[in-house]
Amino acid sequence: MESKYEEIRNLMFKLSHLGVWNFSQEGGFFIGKAPHRGIRAWQNRIYPKISMTEIEIMENEMHRQIAPSYIRFLTSFSNGLDIFNGTLALYGYRYSFRRDETHDQQPFNLVWINKREKPWNSTDDMFFIGTYNWDYSFLYVTPDQKVHICHREDATSLFTWDSIEDMLLSEIKRIYTLFDDRGVAIDPKHPTTPII
Repeated sequence: MESKYEEIRNLMFKLSHLGVWNFSQEGGFFIGKAPHRGIRAWQNRIYPKISMTEIEIMENEMHRQIAPSYIRFLTSFSNGLDIFNGTLALYGYRYSFRRDETHDQQPFNLVWINKREKPWNSTDDMFFIGTYNWDYSFLYVTPDQKVHICHREDATSLFTWDSIEDMLLSEIKRIYTLFDDRGVAIDPKHPTTPII
């Protein structure tokens, strides 16, 4: 029986007919060239998994623990994700901040989102993991390992998924309905967030 992460991976590769770049032997893939967005643009990005060493580095920098379910995601599946060129992005470990080719091969900074970008009314039990580029709304995990979406300026939960895997499966499937076979938005004016 296919695991949820195998299903997520298969969904990420659904645009492989547009090209795939395996940029790392450790499992880094850019999937689906997006020339309508730029010459270096790709639709989906899976980053190489990280180890507990990188987890500990981030936890030390944040002075807090990463949600256990997100540790599993980072160490067993991908160091963050980029779905449809930032429509939904999950954050991870960044080892470099230089503006060169390696910049594209790293996720957004998980430490940064949890130290500097949280809504004013977020609480210590909310661990932020990602954003949507439509309105920069946030995703966070609570101690019960459920995933919540909230507005950029207000941490009040607007919708909840039971797990990271459930959120990714439902969101990737939903986001695919908003784009055509080339990865072009069917209606560029339609919000790409699950909560309008």
